[in-house]
Amino acid sequence: MSCPRDAEYFGADFRLGAYLPLFSPARLSNLRDVVLPTLPDGRILLGGQAWEMPTPQNVDVFVDRLGKAGLLILDPLIEDLRYGDAARTMPERTAQSRFARAVGLSRRKLQVIERARHAARLLRAGTPIVDVGFRYWVSRSTAPDLTRSLRQLIGHTPAEVLRGGVFLDL
Repeated sequence: MSCPRDAEYFGADFRLGAYLPLFSPARLSNLRDVVLPTLPDGRILLGGQAWEMPTPQNVDVFVDRLGKAGLLILDPLIEDLRYGDAARTMPERTAQSRFARAVGLSRRKLQVIERARHAARLLRAGTPIVDVGFRYWVSRSTAPDLTRSLRQLIGHTPAEVLRGGVFLDL
């Protein structure tokens, strides 16, 4: 998410596989946001219903209500599909499409993101770039991939993360 320095945001972290069926997760990636209509009284329109605008104090109640209204669902197989367990009980293409539908990206892309986050955490903790590259990245790809992936996925190079002073929400 990109935001101006003086802006404040709040949000909710959902389990992998939780999504709003009204908005396909794949269509919400790469800065393709959805702005919900705001009614004159400050409520938002979602699923044909007016909802009180959530605040940091009531966002948990808002999320619970979305679930009860059937507007927020959790695909219970996603965690198993993530690690390949459920994929043994269904055709691979079915597993791939179900995962992508609920998460918005492929299992492989999620693994790349997780590796990049892990590498960034190590760098932020002071692990030298060469150690991160050899131990946690090169075995799966090439050293320049570490720089390219971190720049693409978290917006900073390994050297910038190691130096500190960059915002990371990992």
